[in-house]
Amino acid sequence: MAKKILIVDDAAFMRMMIKNIVTKAGYEVVGEAENGAQAVEMYKELKSDLVIMDITMPEMNGIQAVKAIKEIDPNANIIMCSAMGQQAMVMEAIQAGAKDFIVKPFQQDRILQAIKRII
Repeated sequence: MAKKILIVDDAAFMRMMIKNIVTKAGYEVVGEAENGAQAVEMYKELKSDLVIMDITMPEMNGIQAVKAIKEIDPNANIIMCSAMGQQAMVMEAIQAGAKDFIVKPFQQDRILQAIKRII
């Protein structure tokens, strides 16, 4: 059975890029959210195997969302995405419970490598 992935990014084109990469690799995208608050609600419903989440988003950022999802499910698998130069935020995300991070712009191999390592 295909592993289920929730994609979270406020930019629709980024969600589409990630979705294309992961579905071609045989994963199932079960949901897409455009902010951290949506991501937390969707995670409760979907219980996906993995969340790929942007750090910088409106309403609730990725770090706050990681903390909230980890409260719901301490074993949640979360990969953070960040633009170059957000090292401090990446460290904060890892401390909050993210298992890996990917730097934008994405390399397809890097995304798939991170997913395989975690699930």
